[in-house]
Amino acid sequence: MTYNFINDYSVIAHKKVLERLLECANEQNVGYSYDKHTQLAKKYIKKEIKNESVDIYFLAGGTQTNMTLISGVLRPFEAVICASTGHINVHETGAIEGRGHKCVVCDSIDGKVLPSGVEKVMTVHVGEHMVKPKMVYISNATEVGTVYSVDELKALKEVCDKYDLYLYLDGARLASALTYPNKDLTMEQICQYCDAFYIGGTKNGGYIGEALVLVNDKIKPYFKHHVKHSGAMLAKGFVGAIPFEVLFEDGLYYEIGKSENECAMLLQEEMLNLGFEFMCNSTTNQVFPIVTKEQKEYIEKEYGFEVWEELEDGRIVIRLVTSFDTTKTHCIEFINYLKKFN
Repeated sequence: MTYNFINDYSVIAHKKVLERLLECANEQNVGYSYDKHTQLAKKYIKKEIKNESVDIYFLAGGTQTNMTLISGVLRPFEAVICASTGHINVHETGAIEGRGHKCVVCDSIDGKVLPSGVEKVMTVHVGEHMVKPKMVYISNATEVGTVYSVDELKALKEVCDKYDLYLYLDGARLASALTYPNKDLTMEQICQYCDAFYIGGTKNGGYIGEALVLVNDKIKPYFKHHVKHSGAMLAKGFVGAIPFEVLFEDGLYYEIGKSENECAMLLQEEMLNLGFEFMCNSTTNQVFPIVTKEQKEYIEKEYGFEVWEELEDGRIVIRLVTSFDTTKTHCIEFINYLKKFN
């Protein structure tokens, strides 16, 4: 295989992260996140979001983080609202439902939850014979590569406040979402409008880990007990914190996101020039070209990708994902390979 565009976590980690890990290989650290690396990573993140009062937990992965947060915040009869494409609804093997919380799908466009969709759910779910929605879950970037603007996030917060709902943002690909050319949303604004969110490390140059940020004081008490109860607390907490220490000490997190986006946009622009259509207008590090069966078979001889959807006309939507190790050379070689298809 020439190169793998199947995901953004197929390479262990950014070399700076691995170098720091090796530097610390023989250190003796305090366990359960009371170590100096965890404290330093928290310091950097709090500085970035301009909020010293948040609580931060370094967990192993996205599904674990979503499950831990949602099950820790909601009562047994409470549900979470999300888009049909939401990760918790599609790609987490029923983890949220497995903890007793129904995922209620609402109207969305291009993977983004609509305030009107939340309103519609709330007008239907009334009385004690139905689950009670208590949280809105969104992803940024979404599962189809789109992003929320400041106004869109603010509008969601307003409808959440109207119905006393928590707003939770899944930031698995947050670096990409915050660095595309026309972005107007910052980490500080996410902290301002969300009750909780997580900063993705696994898909942004870390070897493991997500930084879960609790903003709303109501959900903070005894949350550490819940993390332990859920099996999400690492004895070697410093191992989960070191990637964030490196990613946020000098802006590497954003450098990675910017590079991923530039490579993805190069792929999209060049494929458009070759006549390819796309499922949606992604602005981040996931692009979704539509190919024929023959083109798919040709591409997979040399390149890795994910089949996203098979269309009724026989064509196929594939997903190409760029990562911290993707270079423009990789993208140009891929385009040149496409040009050879007959």
